[in-house]
Amino acid sequence: MAETVESKKEEADYKRLHSFPLIRHTDMPEEMRVETMELCVTACEKFATNNESAAKMIKESMDKKFGSSWHVVIGEGFGFEVTHEVKNLLYMFFGGSLAVCVWKCS
Repeated sequence: MAETVESKKEEADYKRLHSFPLIRHTDMPEEMRVETMELCVTACEKFATNNESAAKMIKESMDKKFGSSWHVVIGEGFGFEVTHEVKNLLYMFFGGSLAVCVWKCS
C-alpha cells in the first residue's frame, strides 16, 4: 500500500516538474515565440491523447495569425531536418518527452 502511494506521489512530482514548455531551438522574434509557445501548450493540453488534432489546431491558428504555409510535427522519439524561412522555426518540448516542431516554408 505504501509503495503505491509513494509511486503515485513520485509520478505526480515528475508530471509537475515536466509540465512546463522547454524551448530547444528557435529563431523567432520574441513576440511570435511567446504566442506560438502558448498556442502549442494549449493545443497539447486540449488534445492530450490526439497529436494529430493538436497539430491541426496549431497549424490552422498559425496560418491565420502569421500567414499560410506553416507546418507542425508533434510526437515522441523523432528526428527531423527541415528547410524553413528565417525567423520562423520553433522546436520545443512539453510534458517531458512530447516534442513540437513548428516551421514556415513557402
